[in-house]
Amino acid sequence: MELFGPPTILIVDDDRSNLESLSRVFHRENHKVLTAEDGAQALEVVRNERVHIVLTDLMMPGMNGVDLLRSVKAIAPESDVILMTAYGTVETAVEAMKEGAYDFVTKPFKRVEIVKCVRRALEKQTLVFENRALREELGRVRKERRIIGSSPALRRTFEMLEQVAPSSATVLLLGDSGTGKELFARALHEMSPRANRPFVAVNCAALPESILESELFGYEEGAFTGARRRKQGRFELAHTGTLLLDEIAEMSPATQVKLLRVLQEGEFERLGGTRVVQVDVRIVAASNRALRQEVKAGRFREDLFYRLDVISIRLPPLSERREDIPLLAQHFLQRYAAKNGKTIRGIAREAMDRMQDYSWPGNVRELENTIERAVVLVRGDVVTEEDLPESIRGSVHDRRSLTVPLGATLEEIELRLIHETLRLTKGDKRLAAQLLGTSTRTIYRKLEQEAQRDLPGRAVESGGEE
Repeated sequence: MELFGPPTILIVDDDRSNLESLSRVFHRENHKVLTAEDGAQALEVVRNERVHIVLTDLMMPGMNGVDLLRSVKAIAPESDVILMTAYGTVETAVEAMKEGAYDFVTKPFKRVEIVKCVRRALEKQTLVFENRALREELGRVRKERRIIGSSPALRRTFEMLEQVAPSSATVLLLGDSGTGKELFARALHEMSPRANRPFVAVNCAALPESILESELFGYEEGAFTGARRRKQGRFELAHTGTLLLDEIAEMSPATQVKLLRVLQEGEFERLGGTRVVQVDVRIVAASNRALRQEVKAGRFREDLFYRLDVISIRLPPLSERREDIPLLAQHFLQRYAAKNGKTIRGIAREAMDRMQDYSWPGNVRELENTIERAVVLVRGDVVTEEDLPESIRGSVHDRRSLTVPLGATLEEIELRLIHETLRLTKGDKRLAAQLLGTSTRTIYRKLEQEAQRDLPGRAVESGGEE
């Protein structure tokens, strides 16, 4: 969330010359400037205007700066108060900090000093607003049980999932490691008529060949040494539901043959058994390898590949959904802050910019690990650039170019270009419009149209990898 429009600064001082001098300073900073000559006037302004910063003299007749501070915090707790004080009253100003003042500056002060103090206060407010907006969006995501994100690439993926969910067709999920294939498989299951039936996942790469076969098909008592009783396999456990075969390219040729029979006939025998077991299972297969290349190399059966490749869906890497990084980062921040018993307000703008500039070869899983590391190492209550790994702090992504996935609509490309340019200009819409060769009004209109469409990016709440 941004501070929409120029920030509003209320300057309070009974010295008219000082009031006029400070007004000129902050007008030059492109702030909206309001003035008051005493505390009573200031409170009237605060009651009627959204004031971001109150810059007030400490010693004034009638209501002094500390009294004004208490009243402002009661009326508008989100407004920050900065006190201007002479050297002789610094102790009083320090006490005011305990009452909730953001900071104080001592007279006589330099222009650059007071501008920097106000700028820091505004940056803090922006951070608070942004993280509040992210928390609110996360609340909506969790309530609706969605995968976190609203980028065009993620929306296209879910539109495809929604189309195929009502059927029983086999689905092949393809994507790099860390893109959250199990989460997308669960989303497909929960959108299907089988949602109230079992969802069972098997990682084919994590189990040796002999164990994988018994895990999938089960075994009879005495089938091998140690088989003291009958055990149902994952196919039986997933009966009438959905079975995810993750990293299916790691499956041995012998097990591929048995899997092909299940896909063709809907039946199999347990290890050591002769009785045919019939099952009704929807298969979702997933791989981070190019299965066509595996077929050409002779490592994967061609007939099995075509049985699995009824509908294939490519999951977008995080580099194609950079718009989702702030929301994902906030999600992981809340999770690991709670897990480690820490209170962390949010992520600093510079740190977030660095993360959005990074290429994320490890995708969402790498982002999760990065945030967990930052939560453990952070010393304050805000994750800063220094809390990120060197590989991310030192990354330089060329923002003068934009990579767009094939199949993106012109409207999506236009919006992505606007968002990337705004990130480059730190949210300055006027400069972004100049760089894009359009008007500021057009930028506002496009963003407003996007907001009105309310494109939340449906699906299941992130569980482990995402």
